[in-house]
Amino acid sequence: MEGLDEFHQSRAVIEDFAANTLGRIPGDVSRLLHVAMLRDLASGRYRHDGLAALYSEPVVDEALRLCHEQLFERLLETSLESQDAEVRKCLQSFDVELNEIAARWKEHEFYKCLIPSGVPIYLRELFCSNFGTVLGLIVEQSVTRRSVA
Repeated sequence: MEGLDEFHQSRAVIEDFAANTLGRIPGDVSRLLHVAMLRDLASGRYRHDGLAALYSEPVVDEALRLCHEQLFERLLETSLESQDAEVRKCLQSFDVELNEIAARWKEHEFYKCLIPSGVPIYLRELFCSNFGTVLGLIVEQSVTRRSVA
């Protein structure tokens, strides 16, 4: 019976988080970034103070882990063109020039932090290839524009 209770609590956490947090964030890459930043890279645990006030830590951790995996998979299921648009939308939300943040993320491979733990190697490689390509295009387009101007 305990497993069923945890399932229902986990489902409630996901619904709460999706409605009250993710629903307000525009774009899948921005949502993926938000969820990834809730993970402590040292322990691998997800934390969210608002949800922790309502639900147990293990339930919050599991629910956010599932959200992270679902967002990651959903993004990979879209075309590279859609991923490009999502990456641009996310990067434009920062108070830094698009090409600057793209170059920094590419140089430091920051996008690897967006990958959920335990993802199969082939999905990691696909994600890194796609994200690296998109960031490279953003940087290259910026260089091309400057040289034409």
